[in-house]
Amino acid sequence: MELRNVKIAEADFLKSRAEVLAQWPTGSRVDLDEAVEFHKSLRPEKNFSLKLKEAKDRGTTLIQPRAGVALVSEHIELLTYLQNEGEADLLPTTIDSYTRQNRYKDAENGIEESVRQCKSMLNGFPAVNHGVDSCRLLIQSLDIPIQVRHGTPDARLLTEISYAGGFSGYEGGGISYNIPYAKNVALDTTIRNWQYVDRLTGLYEEMGVSINREPFGPLTGTLVPPCVSHAVAIIESLLAAEQGVKSITVGYGQCGNLAQDVAAIRTLEELTNSYLIDYGYKDVVVTTVLHQWMGGFPQDESKAFGVISWGSAVGALAKATKIIVKTPHEAIGIPTMQANAQGLRCTKQLISMLADQRLENPCVDDEKRIITAETRCIIDKCFELGEGDIAVGTVRAFQAGVIDVPFAPSRYNMGKMLPARDDDGAIRIFAPGALPLSKDLLDFNADKINQRAKIERRDASFQMVIDDVYAISKGRLVGRP
Repeated sequence: MELRNVKIAEADFLKSRAEVLAQWPTGSRVDLDEAVEFHKSLRPEKNFSLKLKEAKDRGTTLIQPRAGVALVSEHIELLTYLQNEGEADLLPTTIDSYTRQNRYKDAENGIEESVRQCKSMLNGFPAVNHGVDSCRLLIQSLDIPIQVRHGTPDARLLTEISYAGGFSGYEGGGISYNIPYAKNVALDTTIRNWQYVDRLTGLYEEMGVSINREPFGPLTGTLVPPCVSHAVAIIESLLAAEQGVKSITVGYGQCGNLAQDVAAIRTLEELTNSYLIDYGYKDVVVTTVLHQWMGGFPQDESKAFGVISWGSAVGALAKATKIIVKTPHEAIGIPTMQANAQGLRCTKQLISMLADQRLENPCVDDEKRIITAETRCIIDKCFELGEGDIAVGTVRAFQAGVIDVPFAPSRYNMGKMLPARDDDGAIRIFAPGALPLSKDLLDFNADKINQRAKIERRDASFQMVIDDVYAISKGRLVGRP
């Protein structure tokens, strides 16, 4: 099938759907009409889209952790603790690595081993293997909405099981769950896979059930310039809207400079709304999510709480709709549920203290202008390359390096663009590669990097990039020599 940003025809979708549901035995339990009725039987406060829209309308910021274990009963216990003791507003179900790679037999072995060992032997919840009814037990056992979070290039069966199981929030996209996660998966393939996901979401919407879709904002998580992550989020929003998605949460990974991060969250919502409306999608509700620092963390828990608090302040001051919360065990490994709850309560305290404050100053305004201009350069070039079709243009943009995600493993990513911090800790373009920025924007970024180099009395070089990657884990924002 030729790749185009066009709503999938019903006959084509149903043909693909039969093949998808046959990938694992639990797919036979999926019935769209019955699943819609199950969603409608749930209390409105369990719907992810409705909870986000309510927060957006009130101007409040919600908190959500990451969490997932192998067995249903233990996962319910974990999420119940995070709901009650962590005071989470929204809950996750993080999917295990085998399921992300469509290795369902290995996931089945992991479940069996978890039962034998009496502890989780998987790094997440294998939703496909557990099937529709187990997912529904999870949904019915909690009081607040739950979202599926994973990292799957081909998430079609996972989506079917998740939606039929009652999940009303779903993360990912054809770019954001490919380029940062996979090495050898072609981009046109994953965009098609996720068009299926979004078409299914659109079908639920047409039948009266709103399911929130969230592109994965941080991408590779470290030093990603806002214009790059914004471009991906906006493109995935346009692709989703074409398939009928009406609730979209666009995300951004905290970079560390307060003015730039606040400006990034605000411009992300503004630009996404602008492009959706310009291309005819006028009835989409756009919300935002800030991911707390996605890079290296200090091992000392007290210092880790400092990093968590800084991200909480950014999200609160930017008025993000929700914050994805980290834990004080981030540098150690999988956190205990107690540590996970501590990160949530820390974040909620900061949000409560800053609820009545909003950051307005010229630095934020300056960053907004720069981010907006850079992002528009990239998106508009994608449309040009695709001759008006954003799906085609995106594939060609990655081939040409017009979109270039730093530190991504994918061989379909050019890997020539490099970021570094300026002297104030904001992320700038150190090596632009083929990013289609105007001369003024390229000169601005170069000047910012050179100013830092002069102050540090060294040449602007790749060593700056390396120093910045490790800086926060060593207690600094800017990687000084």
